[in-house]
Amino acid sequence: MSQYHEEEEMGDDYEMGEAGDETGDEYQERVGRDSDSDDEEFGHSSSKVTDTSSAQARKGKDIQGIPWERLSITREKYRQTRLEQYKNYENIPDSGEASEKECKVTQKVGMYYEFWQNTRSVKSTILHFQLRNLVWATSKHDVYLMSHFSVLHWSALTGQPKELVNVQGHVAPREKHPGSLAEGFSQTQVSTLAVKDNLLVAGGFQGELICKNLDREGVSFCCRTTYDDNAITNAVEIYNSPSGAVHFIASNNDCGVRNYDMERFQLCKHFRFQWPVNHTSLSPDGKLLIIVGDDPEGMVIDANSGKVVHKLNGHLDYSFASAWHPNGITFATGNQDKTCRVWDIRNLSKSTDVLRGNIGAIRSVRFTSDGQFMAMAEPADFVHVFDVQSGYNKHQELDFFGEISGVSFSPDTEALFVGVWDRTYGSLLQYRRVHNHLYHDLF
Repeated sequence: MSQYHEEEEMGDDYEMGEAGDETGDEYQERVGRDSDSDDEEFGHSSSKVTDTSSAQARKGKDIQGIPWERLSITREKYRQTRLEQYKNYENIPDSGEASEKECKVTQKVGMYYEFWQNTRSVKSTILHFQLRNLVWATSKHDVYLMSHFSVLHWSALTGQPKELVNVQGHVAPREKHPGSLAEGFSQTQVSTLAVKDNLLVAGGFQGELICKNLDREGVSFCCRTTYDDNAITNAVEIYNSPSGAVHFIASNNDCGVRNYDMERFQLCKHFRFQWPVNHTSLSPDGKLLIIVGDDPEGMVIDANSGKVVHKLNGHLDYSFASAWHPNGITFATGNQDKTCRVWDIRNLSKSTDVLRGNIGAIRSVRFTSDGQFMAMAEPADFVHVFDVQSGYNKHQELDFFGEISGVSFSPDTEALFVGVWDRTYGSLLQYRRVHNHLYHDLF
């Protein structure tokens, strides 16, 4: 990924109202105003901030609470302006885009996940414009996300956020483990996040790793992957080994992939590559790793030895997302060339499907645990939910406004959460799975 510089902190972000001069002064004032005032920080939400329920949305209220009826521009006009003016970030200038002939023509159909609630009392935020793995659901009621310097837990049952870790000040481990930095860290900038079961891992811009067991007080473990100048932690994946031990894999900008055993709190594997690694995904059987990063060519490697099994050719720019289908046979990769490619492990000479977004890079890819759906998130405005069983021929398009900080299906597949970063309309969008009860329809 691009080495962090302050001036490119959010290179492809926008605020509502930055679509162009034609949006009008009234729009700039009402929609594009800066609301990052002290009274709207975590724990001090403005009384004007209101959530939107599914019942209100059915009656015509905008799901994000944007008062289009009071603005000098319609939603349709602003959407068209966004489609025309959004600038996709590329690391390889003039690399081109996948040809229309290569991209699959998909059918935009029905609804797999219906809008349920928009929670504006929680602001989901982003620190690096290319890294969008900052929202994780551990159940259909429990979501973990970054909001400024706070790692939050949000409950759909209570509608209340709870701060778990504040990284603005000093964070140090309460437990003593070999390799843990007892002095901890100060003013950590969290670049990525992962949560599974009872473990939360936050990765930082200087290679920091902060681990917290959710059933214990305080932080359990702190370490630094590297002291390299280009040390940012790009992604973290938590998994259970065949023995049941909890591990996580950290992908870093120093070209390293590291595997940590959280039973012993130790680094157990370290693989090095020729370019910064932006994302990795472990196959369901634990034998293979997808490696994508600052090279159009991805790789599938042996998870134990680190040896390359096969290279992945087809993408035109850098990749930042990957995910395995639960069947362990197919997987997907997301790239800044605006496409997601689906691959079959039985024949990696070329991708089986090329799925194209609307406006920008594919920053996040997720499969449901039952393998029926795949979510493909762009940097802003759009999340596409594909019906895998249709051969990716059918999909639902979630359409809103704002930078996407992360997407996550709940483990039981019943909920889909989308973090939206915007100074005024930043929020957490919640969707619920739609079930077709064919048995009842027979009567």
